Amino acid sequence: MNQAVAEKKPRLTTSAMIASIASEGQKVKAAPFGKALVEYAAKRPDIVGLTADLAKYTDLHLFAQAYPDRFYQMGMAEQLLMGAAGGMAKEGLLPFATTYAVFGTRRAYDFVHQVIAEENLNVKICCALPGLTTGYGPSHQATDDLAMMRGIPGLTIVDPCDALDIEQAVPQIAEHKGPVYMRLLRGQVPLVLDEVEGYKFELGKAKLLRDGADVLVISSGILTMRALEVAADLVHDNVGVAVLHCPTIKPLDEAAIVEAARCKPRLVVVAENHSVVGGLGEAVASTLLRHKVQPAGFQLAGLPDAFLDAGALPTLHDRYGISRVELGARIKAWL
Repeated sequence: MNQAVAEKKPRLTTSAMIASIASEGQKVKAAPFGKALVEYAAKRPDIVGLTADLAKYTDLHLFAQAYPDRFYQMGMAEQLLMGAAGGMAKEGLLPFATTYAVFGTRRAYDFVHQVIAEENLNVKICCALPGLTTGYGPSHQATDDLAMMRGIPGLTIVDPCDALDIEQAVPQIAEHKGPVYMRLLRGQVPLVLDEVEGYKFELGKAKLLRDGADVLVISSGILTMRALEVAADLVHDNVGVAVLHCPTIKPLDEAAIVEAARCKPRLVVVAENHSVVGGLGEAVASTLLRHKVQPAGFQLAGLPDAFLDAGALPTLHDRYGISRVELGARIKAWL
C-alpha cells in the first residue's frame, strides 16, 4: 500500500478488535437475542437462563434483570454449565445456556455430546463470537465450531445472519424439541433481512433472497449480509448474483440447495464465516455430489484452514477474504 492511500485510511485502534461487525451508517438493533428471550419467556415460565460468567457479553443480562429467580450464573465452568443445563432439562425446564462459541464447543464438547445430545435433551446452547467476529486471535475465534457440532447426532445447528434472524429464531428453537446450537451475534447487531420482501426465518429452511444469472452464493451467518452487499456491487459489472441464505446448517435444506443449483448453469460459491474444513461449504458440496448436480463451477469462500491472526476486525476480514471488497474480488476472479 502506498503512503498516500495509507494516509487516507483511518488509523484503527485496539477497540477495532471487538468492534461491531456493522458497517458505518448501517442499521443495527441492540441485543436482539436478549430482548427476544425476555419477551418469549414471559409466556414460558419453564425457560431458565444459564451462563458461564458472560451474561453481559451474550446479552443474557437482560434475561437476568427481567427474571432473576430464573437466572443461573455458573462461573468460568463451561462443563458445569452444560451439565447443569442437561440436568434442568431432565426436570422439565427449558434451559438457554450462553457463553462464547470457543468455550461452548472446545471446552465443553464432551458434555454437550454425552449429557445433552445423547439423551436428546431440550437444551438451547447460544454462543457468541462465532467465526471471525473478534480480533483476539485463535483463543477466541470460533472458526471450527460448526465442524465440531455437525458431528453430533440429532443436534440442530443455526447460524443467523442478522438481528431479524435472531429475533425470529429464538421462539422457534424454543419450540423445537431437542438440543440446539445457535451461533449468536450480540451487542449492536446489523439489520439486513428486513429489506428483503417477505423474509421470515423458518427453522430448517433455506431462503432465496435474490436471483441472478451468473453466480449462486449459498451462505449463512454474516456472510449472507456480505453476499447481499457484493450482489449489489456486481450489478455495476453486469454480473447477476443470486443469494441463497441457509440459516439452518443442520438439518440442511438440501432440496432448496439442489433446486437453486440445478435451475441454471452458473458458478456456485459457498460463503461462510467458518473454516473451509467441516462447515457449510463441505455440506453443500456433499449435497450436490450425492444429488448428481454439476454446477458450472464450485468454490469455497470461507476462512482458511489455519490459526488466524489477532488484529482489527476490518483488517482481518480483508486479509481472509470475507469483507465486502475482498469477497467481491474473489467472486470476480473465479468468474
